[in-house]
Amino acid sequence: MAANDTISDMLTRIRNACLVKHQTTLVPSTKMTRSIARVLESEGFISGYEETEEELKKNIVITLKYKGRNRQPIINTLKRVSKPGLRVYSKRKDIPRVLGGIGIAIVSTSHGVMTDREARRQGVGGEILCYVW
Repeated sequence: MAANDTISDMLTRIRNACLVKHQTTLVPSTKMTRSIARVLESEGFISGYEETEEELKKNIVITLKYKGRNRQPIINTLKRVSKPGLRVYSKRKDIPRVLGGIGIAIVSTSHGVMTDREARRQGVGGEILCYVW
C-alpha cells in the first residue's frame, strides 16, 4: 500500500461507513488525512477525530455524524476531484462553488488545507482535492 491514493482511500472509508451507519471509521494517519479530517470537523460534517497508534501504525478514528431518528448521514456525497493521474488546480478566481455554496470543496493551498470559501477569502488557489455535501 505504498503508492496508494490515501485521500481516495479516506473518502471511500468514510463513504462506506456512512452507508452502513457505523459510528466511527478508521483511516491511516498522514499529514493530508489529518488536515482533511480537521476541515470536515470544522465544517460540521463529522463529530470529531482522534489519532491512535497500534503496533507502530498511526490511524485516525473519525466519528461520523447522523441526523434524525432514522440516522441519515450528514455527508451525502464525497467526490474525489484531483487524482494522482490527473491533478486539478484552480486559481483563486476559478475555485468552484459546490452546489451553489451548500457543499464544500477541500483545497490544498500554500497556506494549508482549507475549504473553497476560506481559500477565496485568503485570496489563494491550489489543488482541488474533493467535494463534500
